[in-house]
Amino acid sequence: MIVVTGATGNVGRALVDRLLAAGQRVRALTRDPRRAAMPERAEVVRFGPEDPAALFDGAAKLFLYAQAGDASLLEAARAHGVRHVVLLSSGIVREGADETHPIHVLHAAAERQIRESGLAWTFLRPDAFATNALQWAPQIRAGGTVRGVFANALSAPIHEDDIAAVAERALLDDGHEGAVHRLTGPEAVSNAEQVAAIGAVLGRELTFAEADPRETGAELFPHVPPQMLERLLQTFAETVGVPPEITGTVEKLTGTPARTFTQWARDHAGDFGAQRS
Repeated sequence: MIVVTGATGNVGRALVDRLLAAGQRVRALTRDPRRAAMPERAEVVRFGPEDPAALFDGAAKLFLYAQAGDASLLEAARAHGVRHVVLLSSGIVREGADETHPIHVLHAAAERQIRESGLAWTFLRPDAFATNALQWAPQIRAGGTVRGVFANALSAPIHEDDIAAVAERALLDDGHEGAVHRLTGPEAVSNAEQVAAIGAVLGRELTFAEADPRETGAELFPHVPPQMLERLLQTFAETVGVPPEITGTVEKLTGTPARTFTQWARDHAGDFGAQRS
């Protein structure tokens, strides 16, 4: 049995589908099982601390989001038979990083707790998620102009299913214990180029209109806590014109090259208003 936290999230859901297709028994943890819409073969369990046996009994492996784990959860997992945890960490955790950055603090703390838990572990450290482009979906559905910050900020966005494919291998194959896998997409793409690529997939011309982050940051990132927003915008500013890290980890571990941002846009055309066939 493999337990998947964040099972309704982008990576978690892709991983559930992959593990089921591989014939694995999967327990999908979610805050609201009634709205989870999981495949029938997945065992769907409410993710809460009150009954750790319901979460982990019969399970040997755990896929964990950094936000979902703490020392007590890891202790409960180990007590009920889990032996290996694969953590979805962040590419911000690296040698020489700003260890005061809120995103670094969150993920480094999760990694540290897992190292101290006595469980075998594998850390996945993806950089930019291609799904971050979904922030532009309402504007794209409404018109041809996307207001955003830092048109020339560069990243190598990774498809969520490529992250899930690596997680699948880390969970099912030997040799990943104690490994840190840095994950990226295959190419550098600016924010403006991402918007243009989405437009090309939709058969529309889309324009990226650069906004002043000092005046529009809170408006464009309404779900980011104010105390984190300034640091996040600073991080984005530091990527303008700077080539990102690009790894070949996805192909090395799965045998399939990481998908381009254009491929991701095709997979998500419906989210941007394209008619589903």
